[in-house]
Amino acid sequence: MTVTGSTLVITAASPAPATAPAAAPAARRRAAGRAPGPYRQLFALPGTRGFTAGNLIARLPMGMFGVSAVMMIAGQRGSYALAGAVTATGLAATAVVAPWTARLIDRHGQARVAVPATLIAVLGSLALVACVRSGAPAWTLFASYAATATTPNIGGMSRARWTHLLRDSPDAHHTAMSFEQAADELCFMLGPVLAAFLCGVLFPEAGTLAGAALLLTGMLVFTSCRATQPPVAAAPRRGSPLRALGPLLPLFLVTGVVFGSMEVTSIAYLDVQGLGAASGLVLALQAAGSCAAGLLYGTVRARSLKTCVCALAVSMTLPWAAAATGSVTALAGALLLAGMATAPTMVTAMSQVHARTPEGRLNEGMTLAVTAIFAGIAAGAASAGWVVEGAGPTAAYAVPATAALIALAIALTGRSIRRPSDRSRVVRTTAGQDPQ
Repeated sequence: MTVTGSTLVITAASPAPATAPAAAPAARRRAAGRAPGPYRQLFALPGTRGFTAGNLIARLPMGMFGVSAVMMIAGQRGSYALAGAVTATGLAATAVVAPWTARLIDRHGQARVAVPATLIAVLGSLALVACVRSGAPAWTLFASYAATATTPNIGGMSRARWTHLLRDSPDAHHTAMSFEQAADELCFMLGPVLAAFLCGVLFPEAGTLAGAALLLTGMLVFTSCRATQPPVAAAPRRGSPLRALGPLLPLFLVTGVVFGSMEVTSIAYLDVQGLGAASGLVLALQAAGSCAAGLLYGTVRARSLKTCVCALAVSMTLPWAAAATGSVTALAGALLLAGMATAPTMVTAMSQVHARTPEGRLNEGMTLAVTAIFAGIAAGAASAGWVVEGAGPTAAYAVPATAALIALAIALTGRSIRRPSDRSRVVRTTAGQDPQ
């Protein structure tokens, strides 16, 4: 056992015959120039493909439910105000219930809690469809949609599995977190498109019904992969995730403002240009840029959070400048570039969550971060809408740009925001190997 800088190195003797066979194939691959890429290595781990398949199926509805509910309620009841109020109530309920659901998952295990919680959420969606179809009183819509707040944070549970599997491989963990962020962007890009298609082409309730079916199916597949499930710690849980993540939550909140305000502002801008029908495609460019950047970021060395937020602040000025030119093509390109700064920021910030959250409470910590983002999205959407009404959509692009600058100020002035690699680590090596 030796100490190198801030790193405690535990050296364990390892018999040569056990390491030689494992090293030989890797050496042959390197010699042949066919070393597997980081993502191929990631999904070569036993059980990872199974829980990832379930994760993606269950995550897709996260981008479907809001759009589906608005289209269904507005189509059947003829009121966008009612539809917006119902979805806002569901978001508020999620902010309250989600951390408690995550705490139960950390305490009792993913499969034991996530499946019944998902069943409650699915029943809430089915009740919403029934109430809308039958002309039930408006309060039943609020109650039904509020029941969907028990939906588990599937992204947090998947990240918890990667953290458990890759606890001794920081580089592979970085790649896994980059993949998860890219999956978020992909699902939130495809989910609204699929929901709008189902509700518009088939019938108004189709999006909600399909989302409920996908959520339940994906969660059953995900939780059936028991081998990769993080074990439930028998020791008493100490430390508060809320206190540990206190310095980071304002950053997540302001980042949510960036997302929410950018979406509302872009929709309003394209509507003024007479291209409201194309708003989904243009907004998809931002998500596509973030998805591509997330996958690329997983193949390179992680940067500091301050560097990533600085890039985000710079990139969020591009749509504002492009909108001032009046060119939709320029705006589309600016949104693509702006999206490419989003994924690295979120990946690096989520790595801070992993580094700070007390042991055995990771899913709760991840859910707190996501809840802060959702709260920021709601605040950003409301702020951008107010500026659009008062000063026009071009001026409203100042909202995400300003929010990104505030995020940069938080990152630069926060004393406890640092690289995960700056923390003391315990590294296990075999005899004869040098610690990295």
